[in-house]
Amino acid sequence: MLKPGKLPNHILADLLIETNSRRKDPRLLIGPGIGEDAAHIDFGPNTLIAKTDPITFATRDIGWYAVNANANDIAVAGGTPKWFLATLLMPAGSTESQIRDIFNQLQAAVAEISVTLAGGHTEITHAVSQPVICGFMLGEAPAGRTFSASGTKPGDSIILTKGIAIEGTAILAREARDQLLAAGVSPKTADNAARLLTNPGISVIPDARALANVCGLHAMHDITEGGIATAAAELAYAANLDIQLRYDQVTVLLETDKICAALKLNPWGLISSGALIAAVDPDQAENALRVLADAGVNATIIGTTRAPSVPHGPTVAVVDDQGNISPVEIFERDELARYFDTAVT
Repeated sequence: MLKPGKLPNHILADLLIETNSRRKDPRLLIGPGIGEDAAHIDFGPNTLIAKTDPITFATRDIGWYAVNANANDIAVAGGTPKWFLATLLMPAGSTESQIRDIFNQLQAAVAEISVTLAGGHTEITHAVSQPVICGFMLGEAPAGRTFSASGTKPGDSIILTKGIAIEGTAILAREARDQLLAAGVSPKTADNAARLLTNPGISVIPDARALANVCGLHAMHDITEGGIATAAAELAYAANLDIQLRYDQVTVLLETDKICAALKLNPWGLISSGALIAAVDPDQAENALRVLADAGVNATIIGTTRAPSVPHGPTVAVVDDQGNISPVEIFERDELARYFDTAVT
């Protein structure tokens, strides 16, 4: 029986092989694939970029999460988010005020990034036990100016912006505050963690816009469910390359460190919207850091890529501060899902 969370890569890969073997529109430039954040469609002088993503973990500020999570995937493809559609499913017993609150969140979120709320669907249903939003974002980019995970090249430097698990930390602070306080997390830390939703925030649009102008940028990938470990594995799979990460260079915010320690969670497997990883020509990596710093985005070089070392496929390894190399931990599901399942049971 499958556990809650992303479909395991080996199952998804089989499904996508069957899907991609069927006839497709030649205007579909980038279609479904592990590690690919969005579809790229030829629209003449522009490329249309399309993404759909649900919000199933958070309940507070769910509209904010929905807009930003989908916009991020447009941004890392090199596009500008333009139009957002939302399917909102509410559990039986929901009130009008609850629905109005979510609509207000959606309106505020799209306004902040100059996106138009273009449509959607709202329904009260017994099929869900908490609010769920399935978002659909459309964006565009000049033809030939887009990026995909498969563009990563051997020898690239891997850059991480901001820090891992920003989104997961904010969700835990907002959805499990009582449990955090009971586990010894101070009210100040919990309050600071909750504010991570907006500062530094879960949007990577500024990060992606800055990087898109860097000569030698080959790929960007949004870090979402499954955290940095899963994102690195997805990037490696999409590009068919090995990735080696340096443990001591991966930024973990103080609030994330304290909350994960209190709840016995691993931040490497915790949902991480708010950060992206980028593959950059090593000769341009330091320049990329300067460009990001000029845009007000903290970033570090956390690893490198190389040709696969084993015949059965790409791998992701971690180098500790003593120089020891080990495979990255594989997370069957996001640490957030594991925590909430444990908390419920």
